[in-house]
Amino acid sequence: METKSRCAWCQSSELYKEYHDQEWGTPVYDDATLFEFLILETFQAGLSWITILNKRENFRTAFDQFDYKIIATYTEEKVQELLQDAGIIRNKLKVRSAVSNAIAFMKVQQEFGSFSKYIWKFTDEKPLINNPKTLKDVPATTPLSDKISKDLKKRGFKFVGSTVMYAFMQATGIVNDHVESCWKRS
Repeated sequence: METKSRCAWCQSSELYKEYHDQEWGTPVYDDATLFEFLILETFQAGLSWITILNKRENFRTAFDQFDYKIIATYTEEKVQELLQDAGIIRNKLKVRSAVSNAIAFMKVQQEFGSFSKYIWKFTDEKPLINNPKTLKDVPATTPLSDKISKDLKKRGFKFVGSTVMYAFMQATGIVNDHVESCWKRS
């Protein structure tokens, strides 16, 4: 019998629980992983996260293991191939944004030394620890996610609205929103 208390949002499947326990809210400093989450979160816009998790391996295969250096060179032929891939979300604007976001990602790396240095500078390189009692206490956006979204858009990123960016911040541990009763809280 499992005794771990978890955030309420992840209770519906074992995949969700595994993601919650092993990834969500754990600080990520590796550019490759940050890029993967950035792309997955942009595809998630308007959809449920479980939809993306269920297709994550398909995304990895379709998008060359999220290698931004390769994705930045995708041709129109590759974009059309992706739009025919039923294993991913076949949204034309989102597929195209993956390519432009890979290019913008590398420009940020050139300017800051890494995307990690860029994104973590917004929190002085420390996770923000929130104290939500319940899921209702967790915001969809914050002034910081607004600021990051605005800055990324200025740098040419697409599908990086404030809600997407807050979800990215949660996923990559830039913010810790595990509820008070969750075993991952500490």
